[in-house]
Amino acid sequence: MQNKGLIKLFALLFGLVSIYQLSYTFVTSKVEKEANTFAASRISESEEGYIAKREAAAASYLDSIGNNPVFGYTNYNEAKKKELNKGLDLKGGINVTLQISIKDILKGLANNTKSPIFNKALADADAAASNSDDTYIDLFFEAFDNIKGDTKLASPDIFANKGLSDEINFQMSDDEVKPIIRRKIDESIVSAFEVLRERIDGFGVTQPNIQREGNSGRILVELPGARDIARAQDLLSSTAQLEFWETYKQSNTSFSTFLIQANEKLKTIVEVKQPEQVKEESELDSLLSDVSADSLDLATQVNPLYELLIPANPGSNAMFRAAIKDTATIGSYLRMPEIRRLLPADIQFTKFVWERPSSEDTEVIDLYALKSNREGTPRISGDVVSDARADFDQFSKPAVSMTMNTKGAKEWEKLTGDAYTNQTGIAIVLDNKVYTAPGVSSGPISGGRSEITGDFTVNETKDISNVLRAGKLPASAEIIQSEIVGPSLGQEAIDSGFMSFLIAFVIVLLWMIGYYGKAGVFADIALMLNILLIFGVLTSLNAVLTLPGIAGIVLTLGMSVDANVLIFERIKEELAKGKGKSQAVADGFGNALSSILDANITTGLTAVILFIFGSGPIKGFATTLLIGIITSLFTAIFITRLLIDWYISGKGRSLDFSTGITKNLFKGINVDFLKKRKIAYVISGILIAVSLFSLLAGPGLQKGVDFIGGRSYTVRFENPVNPSEITSELNTVFGSGTNVKTYGESNQVKITTPYKVDVEGIEVDTEIQDKLYTSLQKYLPDGFSKEAFVLGGVDDEAVGILASVKVGPTIADDIQKNAFLAILGSLLVVFLYILIRFRRWQFSLGAVTAVFHDVLIVLGVFSIFGKLMPFNMEIDQAFIAAILTVIGYSLNDTVVVFDRIRETLAERGWKGGSNINYAINTTLSRTLNTSLTTLVVLLAIFIFGGESLRGFMFAMIVGVLVGTYSSVFIATPVMFDALSKKITSGNAKPSTEVE
Repeated sequence: MQNKGLIKLFALLFGLVSIYQLSYTFVTSKVEKEANTFAASRISESEEGYIAKREAAAASYLDSIGNNPVFGYTNYNEAKKKELNKGLDLKGGINVTLQISIKDILKGLANNTKSPIFNKALADADAAASNSDDTYIDLFFEAFDNIKGDTKLASPDIFANKGLSDEINFQMSDDEVKPIIRRKIDESIVSAFEVLRERIDGFGVTQPNIQREGNSGRILVELPGARDIARAQDLLSSTAQLEFWETYKQSNTSFSTFLIQANEKLKTIVEVKQPEQVKEESELDSLLSDVSADSLDLATQVNPLYELLIPANPGSNAMFRAAIKDTATIGSYLRMPEIRRLLPADIQFTKFVWERPSSEDTEVIDLYALKSNREGTPRISGDVVSDARADFDQFSKPAVSMTMNTKGAKEWEKLTGDAYTNQTGIAIVLDNKVYTAPGVSSGPISGGRSEITGDFTVNETKDISNVLRAGKLPASAEIIQSEIVGPSLGQEAIDSGFMSFLIAFVIVLLWMIGYYGKAGVFADIALMLNILLIFGVLTSLNAVLTLPGIAGIVLTLGMSVDANVLIFERIKEELAKGKGKSQAVADGFGNALSSILDANITTGLTAVILFIFGSGPIKGFATTLLIGIITSLFTAIFITRLLIDWYISGKGRSLDFSTGITKNLFKGINVDFLKKRKIAYVISGILIAVSLFSLLAGPGLQKGVDFIGGRSYTVRFENPVNPSEITSELNTVFGSGTNVKTYGESNQVKITTPYKVDVEGIEVDTEIQDKLYTSLQKYLPDGFSKEAFVLGGVDDEAVGILASVKVGPTIADDIQKNAFLAILGSLLVVFLYILIRFRRWQFSLGAVTAVFHDVLIVLGVFSIFGKLMPFNMEIDQAFIAAILTVIGYSLNDTVVVFDRIRETLAERGWKGGSNINYAINTTLSRTLNTSLTTLVVLLAIFIFGGESLRGFMFAMIVGVLVGTYSSVFIATPVMFDALSKKITSGNAKPSTEVE
């Protein structure tokens, strides 16, 4: 081997850099452990809310020592930026995909036009979007072109308006306007991206990640370690529509007239149940009892509005009050066109808005009547706010102080003047909820400074000021996909992942020594360096380590072993030919290189496809697999060679590449594999037929929420539960389709429901959490609150919702499409690679046939045993990753066999297939050795790697078994049978021409 000195230097530097990069992770781990110890010594477990207090104390400690030197070369704050990033499944937190509404942006660009053509095109685009992969803007343009008639995009009432007058004029054609609109939309998405970035920076998590997903209008946000999930979701999806309105007075008689007429009208159009007698006394009961003696004496009648509305407090600027549970019903009544028409002329444009509940325990909230106009626009909007900050009011309660720009200051002075004159209030509305509605007692307020007060917490004022300061989103942002992992589940994933990694690592090290003796020790040294380099590269690239990523690293152990096995088996063959040690080592490495490169390139190609089409943790798996392939090649080819060359160069040193037990293993084997191919065809045909029957006419595959949309929750209880009993109870709440399965231990279940899968918004998430809590309350500890249930896992008990996943139907369709493209793309790429390398399409056909064979059988196993196995076997993105890895492994095995066949045929010719049998027999030791090692590794992960990886590993285990079989009994026979007898008979050597 040439340039040994350069390779030694490179290996040394590479190793040192990896150790240096990983040292930052060691530093942060050490300091954070000290912070937790400090917090535990200050706050006793007997204190109420001790966990939150300890977290705050630890955070305060880290803030105070953040810039103190550690080991003389760094500090905590610097090390935190450079540590190994852990994914949500290892650290806990929230991962969401936001969809910026292109429809909202278009309406804004068109100045909220009333044009029937424009709005009909939007409606048609909405309808088409549910069944199309095209972008919304393309669908809108297509819909507009279909119905426009003589109307142009550059019409004065569409895009040729005052706001776009600098870029669009009346003379422009639609083709000239379209690129301008596309650019404006892209600018709006960039604006939304920046607004979200500003908000996230103010949220206070370390190592947040935010990135755009192409031109789809989707933005991916990851907040590792975020614990207040509801707060994070509100912050991300809030459009920050800050508005200032003048309220109507309670004494306005027009509302009394309207209320009477609306109540009478509703009697004719809605069914109202007789009110039930209230048994328990509460704030709501007390208020309702005050209304019972109303002068209209309506208590004995059925009154749709009167029985739901409560008079507002006399001193407030609200018009009515109502129980929170009734707000949806009242709102639907007030939005009815036939009810809106009853509003007297002087209040016909009234906007009804509910108060923001001050806490979860609030039962009754105010309803405000706001003075509006025909267009429904507020007196002042939030874009006039130039600065906002968390503050405290005159009573030392948390508040938000705002400063307005010059334009806003003038409008504010006029609005406060009108409110003073009319003795009305000013409602401060954020995202269609009234935060406060104070009156004006001292005349018009000049200067543009104002304050938002209410029953806020310090965190709430921080978030409100953060949102206002960052600016409002240019369009609504819906959470179409989310994954939430509680911190305790993340810690369990770290523990189980590390355990599986350690067990697999030790097994591989011992196996190599037990099988190859001293040579195995050198392979183990290279293997340990390989692991160090993988983690070093991950840290250097600022990549994220996930649980599937750990599985990817463990899988590279098998691949690294495979390269060493190929090399050692080749060296043993050269020694058997009577060559000297040095020559045998040189020839063994040289002859194995082709097979190693082909095998790793085919696996690498599938990993690249997985990286392109995967997302989240699956990308992490692909990343570690790709890094592992590169580092495995380097350590196996160069480091192992350096160590072996160094050892055999010493006097009197013996290196046999085997032990007493394995020395003659697999020697003298001469199986006629081609003769048995018909039996293999029959066996495989039966397996494929059973798989297809199960897939098409049998139980089929259990699709996870990734592919059908919906929500899934991992819920842990104090004691074991019966999933069938919970399924029955939840189906009565959510309707049919809810599925409950034991997930790991008998006290933990995975709940999947399609309930309201088409409805977006945090309100639906909250509704489902409420229903889950109510339905499962009897299985929870006594006095267990809803907040503790939703934030399950924040304490040592770890009871409640530990993790949740939400996938909207649109993104589920995209995931299915990407999964199909990933599998198809990997097959196509590998077919072409094998065609180029082996020069005959028959080799490609054999390899791809074997892959189809393996994939169908794995799918069949999942279809047949999907509901029988005691672990999750749903088809999700992780399963697709497993399928692609099976494809890579199967091809790896097949390519090694093909490579030996090509080499043997080049030397000996075809001889009717006898030399093909010889080639397969010579690779048998490598095939079985590698397969057995890989299986042991996969079994270690399957048993110790945690519940979330079990289905993933099971698919891999089945795939490795089937892939090992197919590389010998399917790929090679299919290749042989596809060749013409003219080629395979006699002693003719294979042509290099493609047939």
